[in-house]
Amino acid sequence: MSRPYAVMIFAAGFGTRMGALTRDRPKPLVEVAGRALIDHALDQAGDRRVVVNTHYRADQIAAHLAGRAVTLSHEPEILDTGGGLRAAAPLLGDGPVFTLNADAVWAGPGALEVLEAGWDPARMDALMLLVPRERAYGDTRPGDFAMGSDGRLAAGGPWRYTGAQIIRTETLKAMPDGAFSLWEVWRGMIEAGRLHGVVYPGHWGDVGHPDGIAAAEAMLADHV
Repeated sequence: MSRPYAVMIFAAGFGTRMGALTRDRPKPLVEVAGRALIDHALDQAGDRRVVVNTHYRADQIAAHLAGRAVTLSHEPEILDTGGGLRAAAPLLGDGPVFTLNADAVWAGPGALEVLEAGWDPARMDALMLLVPRERAYGDTRPGDFAMGSDGRLAAGGPWRYTGAQIIRTETLKAMPDGAFSLWEVWRGMIEAGRLHGVVYPGHWGDVGHPDGIAAAEAMLADHV
């Protein structure tokens, strides 16, 4: 299978940047515009197969998602993004998959549709959805990537990674057991010239910290 269908939503983290807001609930259940963050992510996933990983306050996420067509991948020990995706791979099925972070909101066309339109499996091991800083709300960090005219990415540059991508899960098999970040996989793709980016034409809100909530709500009010 060369086209992605399944979606991995990362929801296992401790949400420490949220401070008091995540002392009694996981970050994916923090609300933006009256809805839990994970529900905003599920909007992007649409009717695709969805797997959600859990660790911190996993029982609350399970209760929130009860009755929905979502498969949970529970991590007794937190595995970071790379380890979590590799552990969930059997639930996601064969072929490339979409991934989404559960701490973002979107104003514009469907994030996964934009990715799928740009996916070229002959040239890519992963395709990242990027935004320029001026369309990244609540974003206090420097850019993540530089992008060439052919869409190839290099580490460090003005473009912000939105947490949405298409990635071949077989690229994770060579990693050692346990927790690891997807950055460890992306570096190899950069060296091979197989990490690419595509620009999201809408607006994106980073809700990884408390100030991001108001910024994302303002974005939604202005652009939806």
